[in-house]
Amino acid sequence: MFSQTVEYALRAVVQLAYVSPGTATTQQISTATKVPEPYLRKVLQALGRAKLVTSQRGAGGGVRLTRPTEELTILDVVNAVDPIQRIHTCPLELSAHGARLCPLHSRMDKALAEVERAFQETSLAEILAEPTDSPPLCESANRPESQTHEV
Repeated sequence: MFSQTVEYALRAVVQLAYVSPGTATTQQISTATKVPEPYLRKVLQALGRAKLVTSQRGAGGGVRLTRPTEELTILDVVNAVDPIQRIHTCPLELSAHGARLCPLHSRMDKALAEVERAFQETSLAEILAEPTDSPPLCESANRPESQTHEV
């Protein structure tokens, strides 16, 4: 249901949330999230255009989130790279249907609306704070030992 770009963008911002308010290099993010570096660069560019991340070149540089994790939602990330496409008119362009969706497309749109709502109500801070035996991302330690993140 979600594109690879959405998956990669979500992995990247979760990794950046772990180190927030600090920075991480593209190579560090790529290693931690198992996203190929060339693809990650494109994803980070899209996130930058949406003003969700910013980057600084040079020694001590890297990528960082532009907002606190409490203010950044999953929907913000999804919309930055591959927005959820709601169904407003008949996808088959049947003139008899127009804006009156058939029962199938109406239910599909309602499901998309629920996903959109759930993502809008979920911040990165909530993702990091949720108790779990399987933290997001890869098996390696993604969170620096000295980094603590309070919600």
